Amino acid sequence: MRSWNGWGEEGRDDTLTESAQAFLLQTVGAATPTRDATLADALAAAPASRLPANTPFETAPELRLRRARGQSFPDWIALRYGRLGPLADGVALPGSHEEAAQALASAQKLGAIVIPYGGGTSVVGHLQVPASDRPVVNISLERMNRLLDLDETSLLARFGAGTPGPQVEAQLAQRGYLLGHFPQSYEYSTVGGWVVTRSSGQQSLRYGRIEQLFAAGRLATPRGELRVGGHPASSAGPDLRECVLGSEGRLGLLSEATLRVRKLPEREDFHAVFFPTWDTGLEAVRLMVQADIPLSMLRMSNPVETETQLTLAGHEKTIAWLKRYLRLRGSGLKPVMLMIGFTGLNRDVLRSRREALAIAKQCRGVHAGKIMGKAWAAKRFYGPYLRNALWRAGYAADTAETAINWPQATNTMEAIEEAARQSLKGEGERVHAFTHLSHVYRQGCSIYSTFVFRAAPTYEENHARWVKLKRAVSEAIVANGGTISHQHGVGIDHAPYLEAEKGPLGMDLIRAMAREFDTQGMMNPGKLFL
Repeated sequence: MRSWNGWGEEGRDDTLTESAQAFLLQTVGAATPTRDATLADALAAAPASRLPANTPFETAPELRLRRARGQSFPDWIALRYGRLGPLADGVALPGSHEEAAQALASAQKLGAIVIPYGGGTSVVGHLQVPASDRPVVNISLERMNRLLDLDETSLLARFGAGTPGPQVEAQLAQRGYLLGHFPQSYEYSTVGGWVVTRSSGQQSLRYGRIEQLFAAGRLATPRGELRVGGHPASSAGPDLRECVLGSEGRLGLLSEATLRVRKLPEREDFHAVFFPTWDTGLEAVRLMVQADIPLSMLRMSNPVETETQLTLAGHEKTIAWLKRYLRLRGSGLKPVMLMIGFTGLNRDVLRSRREALAIAKQCRGVHAGKIMGKAWAAKRFYGPYLRNALWRAGYAADTAETAINWPQATNTMEAIEEAARQSLKGEGERVHAFTHLSHVYRQGCSIYSTFVFRAAPTYEENHARWVKLKRAVSEAIVANGGTISHQHGVGIDHAPYLEAEKGPLGMDLIRAMAREFDTQGMMNPGKLFL
């Protein structure tokens, strides 16, 4: 069974290596683990359901509790301290579009607020239950987890919106296809969640972000059924798929999504290249993507992340060997690591590798081969588990991500990290900040930063630390002209900063669209916009 208050399955015990603990002691300080609440503690504090006895919704406390939060930092500490706050009063578990529509109709009759639930992986507060005089229900799409149709001529696959990443790829692989959407939340996040938060996968350079993969959708809305997309292309007015992409449950329930798929690749390799400085690596990445080399991934860690990730993963011998090797090759003591993905036909992989490594060499890159690439691929979804291990050792972690054009990339990265480091100085706390470019485009790149700091003894202190950190980092992103979210969506945490990006008129348009679909204000209120 999945863990109720962390990432992964129950019983998994992720711990830090001795070298990782020594590294954190040096960079952040000595930490003291806190006692986690038990499931029994949390259930004892769960409020009773307010739904009538004859409700079609399930009201068991544990069922409601397990769908009450996602994986944002406020969610995380609420779960760890057993301070969940309001829970939904009931849960529906539809198995089809028709059952989802019926659950929505039942919620309307009750005058209830509806919070859609998919894989529970949101890191910006999409699932938080509001305090309300109205009843609140979760409509969970987790049973809608099948491949419904595969058009092998048009390369279109229709899935239930609750299908998680591994089941997407397993069902497609049986027929010789793949989608190729691999966010770090891949193990649990779902098709519907990807669409309504505008998700991006690790290999979007080849396969595209979800907006390129999303061909058509079916929604159950408070005003009835809405179908969007379905044509290869159209100039017939605004594209209604864009209304659904990033809508975060404000319009209705996305019950089915048709996605553009491909044949399974013949070959896939990941190679590591090290550069002596951030600037030389950044130049190499920009030149590679603008040369239109058919790569599947370019993922570059700054010097601090390069050392941090290798240390936390327990590769101290690898680091020592690497530094000696790079010194011999003239690449300095604080290298940056670029992971390059080569995917496709064997001949195309070989050609792409030759072209990409030629640019890397031109920018003083040192090719380290496939060994580290294989290690990265084996643990590519390990990041969320590391959060468990950090917490057990007394440390907290959070992330922020944005996207910016190439000329502003370095300044924005530095501003984000400095804002994070300064945010808790008034409390005498250190924040260890490090960054990688997770996605690249011809015009610019995403910037994905991670922050590690000591956990405080109490829920209230931890929340106050996070508020200071989140505000400082978000303001730095906005001040430098970055998007407030490249791949995590808006939810609650980013909503105060959305108007800086969309403008007052743009926000009016978004609100008007939600009102048109949802006149009663029942669909996931407080998320996306205030």
